[in-house]
Amino acid sequence: MNDEHSVSGRRDRVGPAAVGRARAFARRRVPPRRAGAEERAPDGATAVVVGGGLGGIAAATVLAERGVRVTVLEREAFLGGRAGAWSDRLGDGTPFEMERGFHAFFRQYYNLRALLRRVDPDLSFLVRLRDYPLLGPGGARESFADLARLPLLNVADLVRRTESLGLSDLPRVGVRSALAMLAFEPDRTYARWDGTSAAQYLDGLRFPPRARQMLFDVFSHSFFNPEDDLSAAELLMSFHFYFMGNPEGLVFDVMNDPFSVALWDPMRRYLEGLGVAFRMASPVERVEPGARHEVVLEGGERIASDAVVLAVTVPALRAIVQASPALGDATWRRNVGSLAVTRPFAVWRLWLDRPCAPERAVFAGTAGLGLIDNISVYDRFEGESRRWAERTGGSVVELHAYAIPEGPDDESIRRDLLSALHALYPETREARMLEDRWLVHDDCPSFAPGSRRARPGVETPTAGVALAGDFVRTEIPCALMERATTTGFQAASSLLARWGVREEPLWSVPPRGLLSALPL
Repeated sequence: MNDEHSVSGRRDRVGPAAVGRARAFARRRVPPRRAGAEERAPDGATAVVVGGGLGGIAAATVLAERGVRVTVLEREAFLGGRAGAWSDRLGDGTPFEMERGFHAFFRQYYNLRALLRRVDPDLSFLVRLRDYPLLGPGGARESFADLARLPLLNVADLVRRTESLGLSDLPRVGVRSALAMLAFEPDRTYARWDGTSAAQYLDGLRFPPRARQMLFDVFSHSFFNPEDDLSAAELLMSFHFYFMGNPEGLVFDVMNDPFSVALWDPMRRYLEGLGVAFRMASPVERVEPGARHEVVLEGGERIASDAVVLAVTVPALRAIVQASPALGDATWRRNVGSLAVTRPFAVWRLWLDRPCAPERAVFAGTAGLGLIDNISVYDRFEGESRRWAERTGGSVVELHAYAIPEGPDDESIRRDLLSALHALYPETREARMLEDRWLVHDDCPSFAPGSRRARPGVETPTAGVALAGDFVRTEIPCALMERATTTGFQAASSLLARWGVREEPLWSVPPRGLLSALPL
């Protein structure tokens, strides 16, 4: 995407007037919150960024570019957080980079892409996918390729082509609930829907079971939260951000090499060139605020700075705040304490002795097939996996399960995932597993019904301390990697304001839905 967004190359099957309307609905620059004329912070300004994931690196980037001397403290031995990668070896000694799962770079991730352009101006490490199929029971399949991008037209296009929702089903659809997807307005939507669960909202749509399964279950699971424990307002915001208000389409890009190779190694070099110091394997215990804040590492080492960004996971933030009695005020500390994580997710990467069929998609979402949520054929897009497959004649496949319910143990989950793979990709039934890696994590944020009001934002009651991460409240519609990056930029801008330094520009999809004037 160029700096000036263009829609002229789209295939929307609409005329010039519609293209003009699409331009009006394209990305928007978010108005600055503060005036700031200075380009750089004063000499000697310092900041500590706790956490080397996307939120922390986004904050460190803006601070360092504005002249702040930044130290990044990361508890792991690698950068990236949930989008990180670390070195490992196969049984035969072959080195590879392991990750915590497949990541989709949607094309409306404007702020994330602005961060990526620091190290790859042309975004040459992103591969543009042609489709994002959804696979379901009995051969059910949905495709998002070449959907119209204009609001309403994209909905009509999807309804026209889907096999899970017929014209005879439309009179039974809950009109008020359906219109709420097109009427997103941040304040009103959260006030009306945050106390309702996504499951209750979807019940109100009265979609046929198969349509709900294929069109909505996959979508809600992509945020790791089960429908019963997900705020309907968060679901509606996500519908707006990814589909209803998204002028870029639902198909996304993927990275053509491991994150460490394509992103984090170059990003670290870029930031070190700006004077950023990285302290890896350095977990933080607490923050002691004062005229200069002191960040205390486990083991007792202290680092003083003018500003601090806490860009860590929910469990880590809760632990740091609990150990930092002078940080924030009582209400803010109580709100941080109320943050929770959702159910665990599993990532299983398999090295197989034969290829997947050539018609298999790079990435496929799944619904109604047990615990499995998606299948990624890594050797179709990632250079490292492709080279291994070319050398061995095999394939590298990754299976994911999100929002895993209580009960099944690891072996049961693996059996379920493998059974689904064999059913969907029958050529893998006879494949021999040469190697595998199994990961289970439970650090993704919960967006439970009613949690919005207490969710902390970027700014904290302690001057010079800010938060960043995909769990942080922001008024800009965004989620996942884009929310982490956006709040990282916002955290840096908030801290730079004390020196009168200009904000980092932010971009967004239109902040409100096409029908936001309706009282829904």
